[in-house]
Amino acid sequence: DVTLDCEDGAPVGGEAEHAALVTELALAAAPEARVAVRIHPVDHPAFESDIQTIAGRAASRLCHVMLPKVESVDDIERAVRALDAVGATALPLHALIESPASVHRAFDIAAHPRIQSLSFGLMDFVSAHGGAIPGEAMGVQGQFTHPLVLRAKMEMSSACHAHGKVPSHCVVTEFKDKNALAAAARKAARELGYTRMWSIHPDQIRVLLEAFAPADDEIETASKIITAASAAQWAPVSHDGKLEDRASYRYHWQVLERAHQTGRRLPEDVKGWFQPAS
Repeated sequence: DVTLDCEDGAPVGGEAEHAALVTELALAAAPEARVAVRIHPVDHPAFESDIQTIAGRAASRLCHVMLPKVESVDDIERAVRALDAVGATALPLHALIESPASVHRAFDIAAHPRIQSLSFGLMDFVSAHGGAIPGEAMGVQGQFTHPLVLRAKMEMSSACHAHGKVPSHCVVTEFKDKNALAAAARKAARELGYTRMWSIHPDQIRVLLEAFAPADDEIETASKIITAASAAQWAPVSHDGKLEDRASYRYHWQVLERAHQTGRRLPEDVKGWFQPAS
């Protein structure tokens, strides 16, 4: 996905012109492109006009609308009413969790049927604490060591998984340091339960895909277990002296799904399950 930004991208006083530009860019995108837009928060004077201009004209070209500074389900409801009023009744919402209050309400926000994904807003979350969290917690190291930041990330991720939504990790602003980016992405994926992560530069995309993809040995193991399970009509099987049943089958199927989604090569035995329908 490519997200066009109205919140931080628009100059003060130029919000209407910026929304018009975003609309034209969305309408001009290639048919296969997935384009989203981050609008202003619900309490910003430009919120309603963002919806009317962008969703009112280009809803059919958008894959979702990102709503920042979400504090409660009421904010989601207000955005839904505004979208529905311009005919964008099927457009999903992604919400940015950026304050202690929104972390507290993350489970309720994730439960809303129009919500597709939650993203963590690191810098606003840190600054919302009025200096109680040091600035280094915004960096690539501090955001994985400060207890309040870690707690918030885990609460948001857990809320998403509880309601079948996608948890999306915040950006790493040190975009020239690919090793630091890869380490951060692996922590987000393997320790904090995130299944997506934002990039702010094209050079970050391949690094993120690599970090979120399962390793070759994981793919091989998952392939063997799922193949054996299928042959056994999904009854329990033994693999390397360990019992495997439907609980573990679900996990290993998800490994194969992630491999497919991140462009990994799948073994021949399972590749057919992931071929596009003819």
